[in-house]
Amino acid sequence: MLELTNADWSLGSRPPVRAMHGMVAAAHPLAANAGAEMLRRGGNAFDALVATTASLNVVEPFMSGLAGAGYATFFNSSTNYVSCLDFIPPAPAGLNLSSIHGNMVQTGPLAPSTPGSLAGWYALQSRYGKLPFSDTLEPAIKQATDGYPVSKFFIAETVDHAERIKDPEWHRIFQPNCGWKPGDILKLPDLANTLSKIANEGIGHLYNDELGVKLAKHMQIVGGVIARQDLEAVNPTFEAPLKTTYRNQIVHVPPPPAESFQILLTLKILESFNFGPFGLLSAQHLDLVFRAVRIAAGLRIQHNRCSSRDVEALMADMKAYVSRAQDVVPIEGPTENWAGNADYETNAPNENTTSMSIADAEGNMICLTQSLGSAYGSGVMIPGTGVILNNFLNWTDLDPASPNALQPGQRMAMCLAPSISTREGKGILALGTPGSYGILQTQVQAMVAHIDFGLDIQAAIEMPRARLWDGKKIYVERRIPHSVCAELSARGHEVTLLPEYSWRTGGMQAVSRDPISGALAGAADSRRDGAVIPA
Repeated sequence: MLELTNADWSLGSRPPVRAMHGMVAAAHPLAANAGAEMLRRGGNAFDALVATTASLNVVEPFMSGLAGAGYATFFNSSTNYVSCLDFIPPAPAGLNLSSIHGNMVQTGPLAPSTPGSLAGWYALQSRYGKLPFSDTLEPAIKQATDGYPVSKFFIAETVDHAERIKDPEWHRIFQPNCGWKPGDILKLPDLANTLSKIANEGIGHLYNDELGVKLAKHMQIVGGVIARQDLEAVNPTFEAPLKTTYRNQIVHVPPPPAESFQILLTLKILESFNFGPFGLLSAQHLDLVFRAVRIAAGLRIQHNRCSSRDVEALMADMKAYVSRAQDVVPIEGPTENWAGNADYETNAPNENTTSMSIADAEGNMICLTQSLGSAYGSGVMIPGTGVILNNFLNWTDLDPASPNALQPGQRMAMCLAPSISTREGKGILALGTPGSYGILQTQVQAMVAHIDFGLDIQAAIEMPRARLWDGKKIYVERRIPHSVCAELSARGHEVTLLPEYSWRTGGMQAVSRDPISGALAGAADSRRDGAVIPA
């Protein structure tokens, strides 16, 4: 009888998209095509990035926007170095923690932090791109002007948040109670006008001029804390990544205050184990990964707001954590933040992020993860501009008793984790996902499937995933066999079943490169509206 290896194991998904001259994997096909269009025009990955992100502002308005924030990790083929960009501005200087409580940072004027996305897009493209910045905004302006057919995902996100969001401008633009059907056309003329002004005047339109004045004035009227000084102080930070070896490659993620070092801690634990004897999606495979994730989450929370040097010292001696991962005693603890009281229902609104992965023919690779926070962010829109403000303060630790409590003007610790992997000095994989603190869990699950079990990158993304929560709770997609779920329960995990494909476990996008031939493979997650478009 023919025996199948792990590499032959099929999830029944579509194959990766393969090409040579460039690849864009993003959370919406129109956005991925906008990026690929820049590559076809002679631009590079950094030009494609802005076209993709700006287009997502239009076609994925519940996840993306120029008033959001995020991180990027990228491989520069001209230097053969990996770098990171932090475009999450510090907390507003006027933030008063004593006046914030309950859901005030989830929805409404006290939820937003200073917009950083537009500055981040420009910082990357102006330094490394080839095309005029205004050219990269053209597809988004056209999409916003002409309109586009909405999807089931758009409808679900819009209708589901109609009760939470009270802002009259948001209701005027997105009409959540109009009876949307897939294929109905949404036009965003106010946003098209704003993007056109940015194309003509530059990003100063937001940070030093008309749009910034409108934003600060509206915040003052509705009781927000973002001021002109906060906007003028926005300055994205280029940084050296944190990295670790995993098997035959080096994985790079943003450094602290980014919380992405949890991924590296998990991989350092798992590297001590051989997955060969385990079957893919066996209880042994999943139990080990979940245990390592819980241990690493605890370490991340304990060492939050540390330095890169502190993380490197922590990774230098993981023996005790490797030993803990392989004993039989159940592991219980927080996965989100210091308070340790999060659950699926409470934190579900935080799962709204987007990630894209891009590669060009020159060897550049970039992974960018950005967000508005919750779906449609704070729900606050600047009237007449099409601009939605984020609710990034909802992602931060605001508990005054917490050792990680955010302070006014302080850089924010966020769980976004765009990654670049290299081998022999070449970029070989750009991989990122949305999903709040699930980001730090599900990216590891896909990496293990791809690297240890030999699944191609699309199959690794389509593989059933799980989302761990505080305590022993774990939500798994029901494609995982019942017998495996039963054994996981016997091993101490509190298992709850999700649908077969649940966007609560992320929406991953990836591009891989063969370091010898240069062949590219792109993968996009079917859990959301993901798509891959070659140049």
